[in-house]
Amino acid sequence: MRILLLGGGGREHAFAWKLKQSPLCERLFIAPGNAGTAALGTNVPLSPNDFEAVGNFARKEKIDMLAVGPEEPLVRGIYDYFKSNDDLKGIHVIGPSRKGAQLEGSKAFAKKFMMERDIPTAAYREFTKETLEEGLAYIGQHATPVVLKADGLAAGKGVLICQTREEARDEFRAMLSGKFGEASARVVVEEFLDGIEFSVFVLTNGKQYKILPVAKDYKRIGEGDTGLNTGGMGSVSPVPFVDENLMRKVENWIISPTLTGLQEIGAPYVGFLFFGLIRVGNNPFVIEYNCRMGDPETEVVFPRIQSDLAGLLLAAAKSTLDEEQLIEDPRCAATVFLVSGGYPEAYEKGKAITGLGEVEGSIAFHAGTRLDDGQVKTSGGRVLALTSYGVDLQAALAASLKNAEKVQFEGKYYRKDIGFDL
Repeated sequence: MRILLLGGGGREHAFAWKLKQSPLCERLFIAPGNAGTAALGTNVPLSPNDFEAVGNFARKEKIDMLAVGPEEPLVRGIYDYFKSNDDLKGIHVIGPSRKGAQLEGSKAFAKKFMMERDIPTAAYREFTKETLEEGLAYIGQHATPVVLKADGLAAGKGVLICQTREEARDEFRAMLSGKFGEASARVVVEEFLDGIEFSVFVLTNGKQYKILPVAKDYKRIGEGDTGLNTGGMGSVSPVPFVDENLMRKVENWIISPTLTGLQEIGAPYVGFLFFGLIRVGNNPFVIEYNCRMGDPETEVVFPRIQSDLAGLLLAAAKSTLDEEQLIEDPRCAATVFLVSGGYPEAYEKGKAITGLGEVEGSIAFHAGTRLDDGQVKTSGGRVLALTSYGVDLQAALAASLKNAEKVQFEGKYYRKDIGFDL
């Protein structure tokens, strides 16, 4: 197969790394890619959101499969664009329809979807500028902490947990005044669930599905889960507290009714579906859906899949997923993210990265990197993800931390406590 992969982060480097191992992958293109993906395929200077340019490239290069990494092109409807063009609709698109992607594109849509199907999730209400005063009154009687969520896509930063009602009211006003742009034109005010979070991913064709290795990610910038939210500072897999009993509940209470619901609303869904879950007591609740693989979870989940990823994607596209086996590596995996100084607020780009050739026993997945005259330089807030295997999580984490010391760039920062709560 000739495969076009959209995206340019750590998730896409992990995708490219895994797809390249498949005998089915004849040629791999990554748009736009990064310094890491350049070693695995051909980087193409295309925006994943420029559907016309992506379509023209797919025609020219006779692409057989389009794998979509990031959420924005999915929410904007790239699946529908390909399926509505006669000369593109034969290409296997790995990613849901625009309607299916609304599970991530709109928090309000997702909450309503769950409530209508008795899928366990936190109680909520939604508000806009027109109902500002009503929202302020609701917050005034709400238990603390108060969770505020921008309805739309906000690059993983649109969720705030406010410890006081006063803070919640101030942030609520700021969000409706454009703190997250159009994403927070509608705000969901949600009950705070006290528990421990974990990430479940399925590959599905809307009916059949395979559950991928379970993971847990760490979003806060500071050790001990303190400070601002980021796109993710690290992740681990498997998750010790996720046992068979809990996963049975996840399947029966959450995965199965979600897929049935997508069929009911007529939303084609071929691709990955992420369930951001929290265990409260011994029961799972949904915090959020994503319509794609997570980042940095992909960097620990894909290394723990021993099956052929390209073969699994093809089976999903052809509705033969039930005939495939998903084999998990029994080893643990841990990812530590190296980020730019100042991230997730203002940070500088263009810093030279050294020491990559000294990395041993870890996979270095590039996220915010670019090649500049043969020199790898920083080009984003999250720069590199170092993933290692181990007989247990401690051994895997130790290997990633050892290599984190070897890689250098000005302002480098990383958390040394990934997996601390396990």
